[in-house]
Amino acid sequence: MMVQANDEQQKESNAVPPENEKKTTVGIEEEDVDKSGQQQQQMPLIALNHVSRLCKSVEGSVEFYTKVLGFVLINRPPTLDFNGAWLFNYGVGIHLVQKEDGGEPPDASVDHLDSMDNHISFQCEDMEAMERRLKEMGIKYLRRTIKEEEGSPIDQLFFNDLDGFMIVIGGSNTTSS
Repeated sequence: MMVQANDEQQKESNAVPPENEKKTTVGIEEEDVDKSGQQQQQMPLIALNHVSRLCKSVEGSVEFYTKVLGFVLINRPPTLDFNGAWLFNYGVGIHLVQKEDGGEPPDASVDHLDSMDNHISFQCEDMEAMERRLKEMGIKYLRRTIKEEEGSPIDQLFFNDLDGFMIVIGGSNTTSS
């Protein structure tokens, strides 16, 4: 009896090439030549695991990331003997670490939104719902639409977390910002 794979299983089975087949990414073979002419093997990376953020208040940041972006507080190893929290959702973790002196974390500004600054970006299926959430929570944000010569315009929302780290939300037709 043959069982038909569902769409998710099909994607997973297509995602990993057979052992005897070279893996390619955008036409680049697994063993590529670097600038010095030496052969270089691709690293066996799978995905982004987590982003770590220093923060003035772990508790305040947990509330921000859970209520604004829908992250979930998860257990972290009890051997970590410093104030912090781990959050997870959308296939990525956010590790929050209490800044020891309680001062401003480096390279962060609560009132500054610059799309060229350090940030983390999430794709979003419903930009209007995300914008409503920001308004409801009284979070200052900047909305920008990038008009492409070909294809659909890309909507983006820029805002800061409690410590001034920028977060970008992009419409589902964008991969990053």
